Amino acid sequence: MKILSGKELVGYVKERQYQEIREAMENGQRVPRLVILRDSDDPVIMKYVGLKMKYGEDIGVKVDNVLCKSVKELKSRAAEAGRNEGVDGIIVQLPIKDKKQTEYVLSKIVPEKDVDGLNEGDYDGATATAINWLMAGYGIDLAKAQIGIIGRGRLIGAPLKKMWRSSGYKVWTFHKGSNFDRLKRCDVIVTGTGVPGVLRSTYVKPGAFVIDAGTASEGGVIVGDVHESVREREDLGGITPVYGGVGPLTVGALFENVIRAWKSRNDNPLVNVRGGNMKRRGPVQQRKRRHRRR
Repeated sequence: MKILSGKELVGYVKERQYQEIREAMENGQRVPRLVILRDSDDPVIMKYVGLKMKYGEDIGVKVDNVLCKSVKELKSRAAEAGRNEGVDGIIVQLPIKDKKQTEYVLSKIVPEKDVDGLNEGDYDGATATAINWLMAGYGIDLAKAQIGIIGRGRLIGAPLKKMWRSSGYKVWTFHKGSNFDRLKRCDVIVTGTGVPGVLRSTYVKPGAFVIDAGTASEGGVIVGDVHESVREREDLGGITPVYGGVGPLTVGALFENVIRAWKSRNDNPLVNVRGGNMKRRGPVQQRKRRHRRR
């Protein structure tokens, strides 16, 4: 059984991004800048904000981590960053406390800076792109697969369904209250509900590939959607690990969009990189930490 590790693949993406930023700055461009807005210190929120800040530091992107005290401040900060010519990308770290206000807050992000791709705009969703990269990186042929997606949220399920159906793939969608029997026919299962253990072994056929993109906090521990009974199986085609599966590539895909926005704003457009292109670029040697831009 393959372990589908995004951590193993993201080094290739990160190296290329580092080189692109370094070369552009040597030609006189300013430092790229991402603004992260959040209204919580929840452990899951802070984990992913921290990963993004570290990734940005490593490749040379300035990342502002802004804690907002209210929905009103989230909206005003998003609008302010949208007007700031020195800001290339804006994200709201979800979920926010008042989930009913999510759509309205996200609508305040101008399309050209919506690097998470959560609105209809210039960019694909970062997590959907990451999952597509993961499939390409491990040579999983989606054109011949029956695909099941558990979850219909705007971060994972909805954009991934749209991306894969537009590519002509056969996709079935489920939510946590669905009858999962049809999942037994799926060659690829992606789950992103944030409901711990929602996918159990009885619904996964031998040889299937399982992508766990769900995250939740349970007793202070970050857990995924896949039940332990699935992870104990040895007859799967492959499965993402508890840590280091989709997450690292999601961060890489987010910064791919930041770089694209930055280059576009500097009149030096970057080719739109979608899922399969990462594989065609071929691997490059990952740089050691001493090469990190300081």
